[in-house]
Amino acid sequence: MSDELTHFNSQGDARMVNIGQKQASHRIAIAKGRVIAAPATLQKIADHQFGKGDPLSVAQLAGIMGAKQTAQLIPLCHPLGLDRVEVNLNITFDEQSIDITAQCEITGKTGVEMEALTAVSVAALTLYDMCKSADKSMRLTDIRLVHKSGGKSGDYTAD
Repeated sequence: MSDELTHFNSQGDARMVNIGQKQASHRIAIAKGRVIAAPATLQKIADHQFGKGDPLSVAQLAGIMGAKQTAQLIPLCHPLGLDRVEVNLNITFDEQSIDITAQCEITGKTGVEMEALTAVSVAALTLYDMCKSADKSMRLTDIRLVHKSGGKSGDYTAD
């Protein structure tokens, strides 16, 4: 792991990293997160009892849209033409959670970690928004990068 902070110049000013000379490579990033909710809320989601629509389907679409808008949300992120974004949400009743996984892929000069993390974050926020009328105590947690491949820094897989 490099200790170099690439988003600052030698004077300490913020800068967008120059990727002009980098070689394009196939890159994948996978992020995960979790929304903890009351058992009654999870059952209501599973039974499609929310008047706003299916929270899982809406959150899945919101996550995909979030990945596509990452450069608009995160300063200094490069706008990317993503090749693929997949967002999956699964209710885990025994852990009282909805587990979210996002995978982003591109053949390009910079990675897609921020896009995968944004997809998970936006999906989790959307679940909260759609279900808050039933459960204001929901918690968004464990949002993290679990895998990345491609690029000069090589592969990473979380323990």
